[in-house]
Amino acid sequence: MENITAIIVEDSRLARNELKELLKKHPQIALVGEAENVDKAYELINETQPKVLFLDINMPEKNGFELLEMLDNVPLTIFTTAYDEYAIKSFEYNAFDYLLKPINQDRFSKTIEKVISTIEKETTDEKPFELHRQIFIKEGENCWLIQISEIAIFEIVGNYTRVYFESNKPLIYKSLNQIEAKLPAATFFRANRQQIINLTHVDKVIPWFNGKLKVTIKNSDQEIEISRRQSYKFKEILGF
Repeated sequence: MENITAIIVEDSRLARNELKELLKKHPQIALVGEAENVDKAYELINETQPKVLFLDINMPEKNGFELLEMLDNVPLTIFTTAYDEYAIKSFEYNAFDYLLKPINQDRFSKTIEKVISTIEKETTDEKPFELHRQIFIKEGENCWLIQISEIAIFEIVGNYTRVYFESNKPLIYKSLNQIEAKLPAATFFRANRQQIINLTHVDKVIPWFNGKLKVTIKNSDQEIEISRRQSYKFKEILGF
């Protein structure tokens, strides 16, 4: 496996140096850049497309959560923080991992082992890599960092798109067409003009009138009507 690229985003030079020293013991991780603020980090991430992001949460001007909100594709994110409250928050947001400062060497090594194991699985898994990509969603004071594979439905709501995952359904300011262009086509299916569904979240397929179909979504009361034209495609995909 090739080296795993990473960048450090941390406003403290001392903390950046500490992370770099810890990384020296793990040659599988290739540090390709570092940034002391969110704006520089945003440019660096778009330029280098790292696999891993070591991200401080509490920074001047813009914080780590705001950086994630700016990104279309979020690398595996490991939050670094001196504050327990943020560490707990990051864990609730399904961050890949978090490290509490001062960073313990053994704890850091376990995180790196987890990174390597996850990347190896991505490169050997039959599913498209995009399914493992994390995206950051923010609605009001609520934030989530989730894998694309966890999303069951995308749905148009005016100029927004509602995203359904677990029991959550926040709105994001992106069109359904923009979202569809970035989704793995083998997994996400345009059911109708208003909705895209994740085929792995389909529970039941129900025959409907005029040759149309309805599907129910696992662990929810959602029923999605598939347009007549898309119903033919759906049957071809499922082989019936």
